[in-house]
Amino acid sequence: MNDIATLRRILGTCKTVAVVGLSPQWHRPSFFAAKYLQAHGYRIVPVNPTASEILGERCYPSVSAAAAALGARGEKIDLVDCFRRSEDIPPIADEAIAIGARCLWMQIGVIDEQAAAKARDSGLDVVMDRCVKIEHARLFGGLNWAGVNTRVISSRRPQHLPY
Repeated sequence: MNDIATLRRILGTCKTVAVVGLSPQWHRPSFFAAKYLQAHGYRIVPVNPTASEILGERCYPSVSAAAAALGARGEKIDLVDCFRRSEDIPPIADEAIAIGARCLWMQIGVIDEQAAAKARDSGLDVVMDRCVKIEHARLFGGLNWAGVNTRVISSRRPQHLPY
């Protein structure tokens, strides 16, 4: 379910984010979203088999490899953010389940109902067809960071930011 309370809970508690398909090119949406999250206190774990480092973080070829490397240091991936096509999601969902992630997040335009159902059945929260950057900005007051039109106008700022 993608209600506001659920999205707030996910974004407020999942602080280590594996970004699958994170591009090293600054103008790509995945780079922009990851940079935004990093600037707001999230630990970004790039998953891209063609790069060695993105945003100052070591890149991993798969979610499993990233989880193994972080696990050796006592860290854990909380959220798997997918910047991949819908048909690429099933194996990523399987990896997210296998590593014990708490959430599988599919970006705008990425929908796979079967993978989502499998992840939900395994206890993961699942968000589909939404941008993690836009949702964080909308729910936690970051719209001034290169903004997004949410069609909600308010002069009130949140009293408590989670980061």
